[in-house]
Amino acid sequence: MLKIISEYFNIPQIVLMKILISLLILIGLFLLKLIANYVVNRKVKDIKQAYHYRRIITYIFTLLMVLLIGPIWIEGFQTLTTFLGLTSAGLAIAMHDTVANIAGWLFIITRKPFNVGDRIEIGGIAGDVIDIRLFQFSLVEIRNWVEADQSTGRIVHVPNNKILREPISNFQTGFQYIWNEIKVLITFESNWKKAKEILSNIAGEKAEHLSSGAQKQIKEAARKYLIFYDKLTPIVYTSVKQSGVLLTIRYLVDPRQRRNTEQQIWEAILESFSREEDISLAYPTTRFYTGEESNKS
Repeated sequence: MLKIISEYFNIPQIVLMKILISLLILIGLFLLKLIANYVVNRKVKDIKQAYHYRRIITYIFTLLMVLLIGPIWIEGFQTLTTFLGLTSAGLAIAMHDTVANIAGWLFIITRKPFNVGDRIEIGGIAGDVIDIRLFQFSLVEIRNWVEADQSTGRIVHVPNNKILREPISNFQTGFQYIWNEIKVLITFESNWKKAKEILSNIAGEKAEHLSSGAQKQIKEAARKYLIFYDKLTPIVYTSVKQSGVLLTIRYLVDPRQRRNTEQQIWEAILESFSREEDISLAYPTTRFYTGEESNKS
């Protein structure tokens, strides 16, 4: 049978034998992978843990494929070192991006600049990491046309080599909170001291409970990074702009809760200011003064 197939396709019998053995190994490994993934999906209820198990199965599958099929095709070389040397030299030239992606993958799994579930920003793209593969990692995109760091619903696939070329921001590694600011502009005629006191009370009520957890995380992060803050509780800063007095609330928040906390704080601000006759929100206005008004004054 092999002789007939070999003569029909004009393939040496030894090469045909290697192809058949390689196919049998691939089919066997693929079936084992399917069974292993089926067991994980049935037995492991935690979605994140199941994902990690499936990734480990994929890595083992790839390693076994190389170890079992590799020797079949390289026995004509004197040593594995010679083969790898020749292969790597060719790959470095012909498959530069592919090699760079694999190098980026090795960097990700060893140095761990981010993990699955982290919120990151790289190359102007921000999102939550949902998958890490040999050549790329995937994000559920945030921002773009959607405000306040909420999801757009799109999945963005980023080549792993980007990790070696682009600055990366991780919203959660080390210190899992970010500073958020809400700017409240009131008129010059408003009682800004009362407004500032109201904003301080609202910020304390809505956001101060996060400070204790942040303080604990900073102590843990300080063991690895030079991170320190003198003040973690919410604070209100005062400045003057062209259209009025600007009061800025600065507070800590979980990156994924930014929009919810802003909504809660703004609703509390609007309700509080509506009860005060001497506080008004400002907006860009133009005032005209006539000569008669100047003479009367």
